[in-house]
Amino acid sequence: MLAIAGGKGGVGKTTTALGLAAALPDRPLVVDADCDMPNLHALAGVPADERPHVCPAHDCRVLPTPEDRPDSLDQCLERLRVEADAHTLVDTPAGAGVDAATPLRIADGVVLVSTACAPALRDAAKTASMARAVGTPVLGAVLTRTLARPPNVAELLGCPLLGVVPDAAGRPLDDRRVRERYEAAAAALLDATTSL
Repeated sequence: MLAIAGGKGGVGKTTTALGLAAALPDRPLVVDADCDMPNLHALAGVPADERPHVCPAHDCRVLPTPEDRPDSLDQCLERLRVEADAHTLVDTPAGAGVDAATPLRIADGVVLVSTACAPALRDAAKTASMARAVGTPVLGAVLTRTLARPPNVAELLGCPLLGVVPDAAGRPLDDRRVRERYEAAAAALLDATTSL
């Protein structure tokens, strides 16, 4: 189970979760753990009920945030972690609260998501620190809405940069260049997960 995490909202965590899922083998499960602002179902184009739905556009399965999950997020994620028969990606909430820390604690690894701006990178570094504080390795980072590779970003985040994803108008995952970048990031992620 991998947490797709970042300190700021709006940096592309949900898009990255779907983009990586589309590029990983065996039809991964993408779980929306953002109980306050769930939007995975909308981006994936599936109903917002409490069961997994196949998302043909991204060749994955999507589990929206059920209404009763806020009280049992940790139990739900623990169960999914044990039952998983393929990759499971958890779209985490932003911030440094308990809701953000729970998926980080349960996951086997974390993928950071940030834009290339300094405030977002600083917040991603804080998320990396949170993950390490709960004993979860940070496997890598994906920078969104950019082609730039800021100097020393790997050192700031304490992990390799898996990829950079260009900005795209409208629905980013419909853009060929965006999909290709997520495919490259997923390949780098698979290499990083062989040590888990």
